Amino acid sequence: MISSNRKAPKLRLGKWEWVVLGAIFVYSFIPVVGGLIRVLELAGGPQIAPENPRASFAPTPIILHILSSSLFCVLGAFQFLPSLRHQRPAAHRAIGWLIAAAGCVSALTGLWMTHFYVFPQTLQGAALYWARIVLGTAMVGCIIWAVIAIRSRNIFQHSTSMVRAYAIGQGASTQTVLGITWIIFVGFEATGPQRDGMMIFAWVLNLLVAEILIRSILKPAKRPRKNSSLPNMSSTPRNEA
Repeated sequence: MISSNRKAPKLRLGKWEWVVLGAIFVYSFIPVVGGLIRVLELAGGPQIAPENPRASFAPTPIILHILSSSLFCVLGAFQFLPSLRHQRPAAHRAIGWLIAAAGCVSALTGLWMTHFYVFPQTLQGAALYWARIVLGTAMVGCIIWAVIAIRSRNIFQHSTSMVRAYAIGQGASTQTVLGITWIIFVGFEATGPQRDGMMIFAWVLNLLVAEILIRSILKPAKRPRKNSSLPNMSSTPRNEA
């Protein structure tokens, strides 16, 4: 008698998939760990990171933003793995719904903090304010469009929208890399217009990489030719009089 309780085969990832997964985890490490340290501080833990007066004013948006952003960046990495999509489609869908919700929370709390928190000019000028407003709104729009697309079975539009949303959501990781690089070569932390420009450039760089990936890897499904079953009349001999 054959047992019906068969275990699902073990998920097997290719070598390049492990590389992609590891690279994204390393890339996200500092913002995620730094954010979780801030959450522990706001929960009553010891003071480790520099004090943030805005966190004392309204800690809830910061906590929600950190947790949702960390979830979006870490779990979102698994959605880039073809093996997960092919071998575990149910897991891919479940993670997709989870990161869609997390991404929206991340973007909306980011918009709230951008507009309602009072930042000194050294940390946020007009250019950075509007960049955050536009990109936060665009991130929500991309996620909503991705959900609509997958409900319509438009996999290409779904994938491209989520790649763009992920590029925006990973802005903090690129900003961290650029900020550390700036300190190493210049010797001090960027502030004012220099900081604004570096933060905006990080998003531009992420979106540029996203567009390169979309055009080099993702391809729209080919539409079947109309009347493809009909014979090619141009190749048939003509009846001469």
